Amino acid sequence: MKTKFTILSLLCFGGLSLSAQVANDTTAVKTDSIAIKQINIEAVPVSKTAETLTPEQLAAIQKNTLETQKEAEKIKLEAEKIAKAVEKEQKKLEKEQKRFEKEQDKIADAEKSLIKRKEKLNDAKEKLEKMNAKFEKSKRKGKLTDIEIEKENIKISKQQIEVEELKNDIDKAEKKLNKLRK
Repeated sequence: MKTKFTILSLLCFGGLSLSAQVANDTTAVKTDSIAIKQINIEAVPVSKTAETLTPEQLAAIQKNTLETQKEAEKIKLEAEKIAKAVEKEQKKLEKEQKRFEKEQDKIADAEKSLIKRKEKLNDAKEKLEKMNAKFEKSKRKGKLTDIEIEKENIKISKQQIEVEELKNDIDKAEKKLNKLRK
């Protein structure tokens, strides 16, 4: 009689603890935009099956539930690892994209600078030619004194120096641009 009572109480207690475990049918944990696999735990009717289950069967059911919980945790950890790897790769790609855009901006700025310097060189050459033409014309007419001739020669020399400096700047800018393109 005592053994029947202990077995029945054990079965009822086991059934109640089993039903307490079965109360939540699905398990879902929200993480950073990762869908975690939901594991369904089958509900076992308490009425007739609780009376016929042996302690070995109860232990097997508990063991299965622990295994499924461990499997769910492994899947969750794996999903988190994958999410971190994807996020890391995405940050790396964004960084590379920003670096590339900066390089392209530098190249564009160098090209604009080179174009402006070439325009300045052309303007300086035109100014030098006009100065030379005006000087030669005035010199042929004999309107200039020796001092005025020297002043004009100095102006022309300054303009020639400016043209040479602009040529050197253009050479440097072209080297810089070629370096940036490589």
